[in-house]
Amino acid sequence: MAWYRLAYRPAILQDLESLEPSMAQRLLDKSKWIASNIDNLRHEPIAPDLPGLSKYAVEDWRIFYSIDRDDHLVDIHGFVRHRELRS
Repeated sequence: MAWYRLAYRPAILQDLESLEPSMAQRLLDKSKWIASNIDNLRHEPIAPDLPGLSKYAVEDWRIFYSIDRDDHLVDIHGFVRHRELRS
């Protein structure tokens, strides 16, 4: 099983600033968990026009990420509250 590095988009800092510290830490920890369990998870595209983007649920939050298997990299695109997706 290959190890994957994590990369966070610059907007992640803005996403985390508005959160309770415990939830921000939980989302960061879950991001690390996703990277260490890439081969054990299903990574289904979130939409047909976004084939490389997947999501993972953590309580009321979604972690949006993509995987570069050649570079062994998980790129975290954002943390979004589920109810904000419906707006």
